Amino acid sequence: MRIARGALAVVGLALMLAGARLLLVATPDGAPFDVAVWLGGALVAHDVVLASLVMLAGLAVPRGPGRGVVRGGMVVAGCATLVVLPILLRPGAPRNPTVLSLDYGTNLAALLAAVAVATVGVALSARLRAARRARGCSARPDAGR
Repeated sequence: MRIARGALAVVGLALMLAGARLLLVATPDGAPFDVAVWLGGALVAHDVVLASLVMLAGLAVPRGPGRGVVRGGMVVAGCATLVVLPILLRPGAPRNPTVLSLDYGTNLAALLAAVAVATVGVALSARLRAARRARGCSARPDAGR
């Protein structure tokens, strides 16, 4: 396992160096600064905004068997929203209408609904399993044999 991790680390570092070289050599002047600003904004958006909101919302979730599942669903919903938000907030139409040809607002709503349904289903399943364990019943029908 250590060898695989080391190999992946070396490959990842090599790819990051290749990307940094391309950014510095093969892009117009000012692009590295723009990329640094974008990465800084992404870091702030994730670590300050998303993480804080998910932590606060996670505190509101009552303790119980499905608490981790609900928190996981909130993280997935928050990350999906963060990915789509720049496209939704971008003013005006793109220069090339085929680049952003989808209805991202509707697609985000559908994705968030699917995440909510999956989260509720898994959380309810966890609660049912916990209730069965508390009653002393087994989830397997052949457990008493």
